Amino acid sequence: MGTAPGWQRCSLLALARDEPLAGSAPVTRRWVCVEQRGSWPSDLTAHPEPALAALAATPGWRLLLIRRPGRRGEHGAPLRVFLADTAPGATRVTTFTIDGPEQLAELELPADDEPLPGAPVGDPLLLVCTHGRRDRCCAVDGRALALAVVDAGEQHVWECSHLGGHRFAPTALVLPTGYAYGRLDPATAIAARKAAFPGEVDTAQCRGRSTWSPTGQVAELAVRAATGLRDADTLQVADVPGGAVVTARDGRRWEVDVAALDGAPRPLSCGTDPAPMTALHAKSVRALP
Repeated sequence: MGTAPGWQRCSLLALARDEPLAGSAPVTRRWVCVEQRGSWPSDLTAHPEPALAALAATPGWRLLLIRRPGRRGEHGAPLRVFLADTAPGATRVTTFTIDGPEQLAELELPADDEPLPGAPVGDPLLLVCTHGRRDRCCAVDGRALALAVVDAGEQHVWECSHLGGHRFAPTALVLPTGYAYGRLDPATAIAARKAAFPGEVDTAQCRGRSTWSPTGQVAELAVRAATGLRDADTLQVADVPGGAVVTARDGRRWEVDVAALDGAPRPLSCGTDPAPMTALHAKSVRALP
């Protein structure tokens, strides 16, 4: 990363401008998380291990590399793999182990209507982005957060590769619900993970659910803010021109108008030149008959 005169960390600049979190979560329904100890390449699609590069390019899935916070693990020990589906009504995480990433060449990721292979995982996972080769803020703030959460007694915590939105560091993802978070501290990170255990969502510091488009993420969070609904799987979201329609399990519906806000140019990553920034916000939430 560059350190030219006047260089500032991108997360501090975004915080100073109070850039909104909603609508900034990565977009994918399904995740494949593979344990890899040691350093990670900046671009997973160019990973030197062909099996991992292939997973990174698989349509409908998003690859994350993961490792335990603060330690590299035992050399030669089995590696954990997690598969997650974030769709409401289908949220689940499964796991299995491999001896090395080359074994993943034999893994056929299932289609949306097919079950996930592996043993079910009962406890939600908290994946904290610490991908220093993508952004310095994630390396500094993400690693500190992951260690602090582990020191607080949380066990289901992993460091992970790039989640996007490093200007909101420290960032994290909760699986299986797929809600992404930013500007976390240990208390809000722990609350986000624990909320998912009874199938709920903590909307504090929430960037959105990866299942939905950026517009859908903003709309869903706006409905939750207006109603107080916490059940993670009670809402379905459908994009419409100018926003989204959000439907609850009990039949209630809301139309949310979503608009873009153009902000002043600023660095999107640490050490980069300023670029135009656009954020989304909910203009209105209207109950439908």
